[in-house]
Amino acid sequence: AGARSGSGSGNILVGYGVSTEPARPRRRRVGATIPTPRPAMPSGPSRSSGLAGTSGLAGTSGLAGSSEPAGSAGSASRTAVAVVSPLVRRLARDNGVDLQTLSGTGPGGLIMRRDVEAAVGDPQAPAPHLAESDATIVSLDAIGRRAAEMFTRSRREVPDATCWVDADATGLLAARDALNAGGAEPRIGLLAILARVCVAALLRAPELNSSVVTDADGRATGVRRHGGVHLGFAAQTPRGLAVPVVHHAEDMTTARLSAELTRLTAAARGGRLTPAELTGGTFTLNNYGVFGVDGSTPIIAHPQVAMLGVGRIVSRPWVVDGALAVRSVVQLSFTFDHRVCDGATAGAFLRFVADAVEDPTALLRHL
Repeated sequence: AGARSGSGSGNILVGYGVSTEPARPRRRRVGATIPTPRPAMPSGPSRSSGLAGTSGLAGTSGLAGSSEPAGSAGSASRTAVAVVSPLVRRLARDNGVDLQTLSGTGPGGLIMRRDVEAAVGDPQAPAPHLAESDATIVSLDAIGRRAAEMFTRSRREVPDATCWVDADATGLLAARDALNAGGAEPRIGLLAILARVCVAALLRAPELNSSVVTDADGRATGVRRHGGVHLGFAAQTPRGLAVPVVHHAEDMTTARLSAELTRLTAAARGGRLTPAELTGGTFTLNNYGVFGVDGSTPIIAHPQVAMLGVGRIVSRPWVVDGALAVRSVVQLSFTFDHRVCDGATAGAFLRFVADAVEDPTALLRHL
């Protein structure tokens, strides 16, 4: 287009080309001034920049072509980047990638989507500049570092699932009060009764008291079933979460379990737990009801394969023998590693625990 100087329009709209019909002269009004013709613009693209000249395209001011000389008042304070696609700009913005730091691999140095994606996946890519603030870094202590490593590994490796059920805990509260009647020592708390229930349930489902055996590539090759129930329980301390372990809980009575739970909780809060008391757990009981919440989907403590969560006990309407009544209700949640069991096994475990909570005397059949 534009091969003949006298044909077509001097301004070309991209996508429409040049008219092939000769221009029709317009009739001039009498007394009108004849405009002086301007010098013809060069028809070829400019080659002075790394990209094709784009001064005649609308919406491409982000390219190298610019009508202002360097150092003029209108020049940008940062060098313009060679990006055409708004999708590429948005991808960079959403991922915190500074386009000024990238070298384009497209024609003429154009920054392509693959360039931004490579920067996002490159840990050595320059981090986006953040404004200074009053933020501080708090170092993790040994327990915090160990917990962070355990939770991260569990989330990365364990295909977990969670099921839950509401249970009428009115009978559980009555059983606790009966066990502590007359000032009997040691006093037995709800956590001790729930621990006893967990031990009985694990003896019925030994695959949940286990750990997964993996090869050098991390692939599961088997399940190691542990001979004893080493019951961990979550304890909140001034230094954060700790998970002390009651070793061989299957050999303890409910009273002895209660005494051991009390001792380990005090040691955790006082920072006196030994390494042996923090390791070797095969199952965890998590009583997050003390924080006033109903439910949770906890992260399994690697290398364990299951965890029972207990929410707060609250008064709720409940149907008893066909009539509505106010009962003490608790939500139980059970998170398990799907590599060691299916939903039927997990559901049976949780149902056993819920039945024991609703009727603690039924537990006597399994002790």
